[in-house]
Amino acid sequence: MAIKIGILGYGNLGKGVEAAIKKNEDLELVAVYTRRAPESLSIATPGAAVKSIEVLAGGKEAIDVLIICSGSATDLPQQTPRFAALYNVIDSFDTHAKIPEHFAAVDAAAKNAGKIGIISCGWDPGMFSINRVYSLSVLPDGEAYTFWGRGVSQGHSDAVRRIEGVKDCRQYTVPVPEALEAVRSGSNPTLTTAQKHTRECFVVAEEGADLARIENEIKTMPNYFADYDTTVHFIDEAQMKAEHAALPHGGSVIYSGTSSEGTKHVIEYSLKLDSNPEFTGSVLAAFARAAYKLNKEGATGAKTVLDIAPSYLSAKSGEELRKHYL
Repeated sequence: MAIKIGILGYGNLGKGVEAAIKKNEDLELVAVYTRRAPESLSIATPGAAVKSIEVLAGGKEAIDVLIICSGSATDLPQQTPRFAALYNVIDSFDTHAKIPEHFAAVDAAAKNAGKIGIISCGWDPGMFSINRVYSLSVLPDGEAYTFWGRGVSQGHSDAVRRIEGVKDCRQYTVPVPEALEAVRSGSNPTLTTAQKHTRECFVVAEEGADLARIENEIKTMPNYFADYDTTVHFIDEAQMKAEHAALPHGGSVIYSGTSSEGTKHVIEYSLKLDSNPEFTGSVLAAFARAAYKLNKEGATGAKTVLDIAPSYLSAKSGEELRKHYL
């Protein structure tokens, strides 16, 4: 019997989750929940319902897991704890500095309701987090370095779109090549945030908007741009559509450590993604399976990707995994 999934939000990420569900025979999309008028939304899954977000408030929807596909800046801090009090939930909260407080809020709500809430699922935080911890555990005398891009950050783009006067934005995270090579050499350089990455924003502004104010708000935004060398380009909608329609991303976790004096090891995990939202959606779908399994076993409260064994993510049995993948 398929695990019944609800998707809250049908932007790029929600569509990515929908695509992932189609690739997993044990998952079934039951409904998409939206803040828009439901009748205005056309989804790609025949037979799945489109409903108002308000119907979730009753806690009676026939879903096993709700995957929340909203933005980290303002939506997820409110929505995930709210719905963790009613359903098993998954989100992709990616404001690293605020993960502890988000975890605490979701944990309290989910435990009280006897539900599971898995937060910060994606590739970073998410798959990159797992690889950082694996590397640190194997080589405790070492240093982890994370590089993102060049690619579009959905969370950072969403944060810019929320600035008054901004109509659309694509934010690219760009690794500094010299920093990347220094880390791969195993020299364990000390690098500041600004030395590892730059950020580049392509912004479509509303007609008559104060461009200088928008640029200043972007460059000074805490947790997003304030610590980086950020370039802002103002473009029109036609250029955005022609040059920035795709949502590629990727990056690397590089860990350099020693096992004895003079014996170095470099561990590297990298991703090259044609579609950031489709890959993130695929991670969310796998962790939705884990949430269902864990809650069936009686587990409650908040979890992160670091708390969950790999076998819980797979639709394959333990026997199959041991035989073919161990």
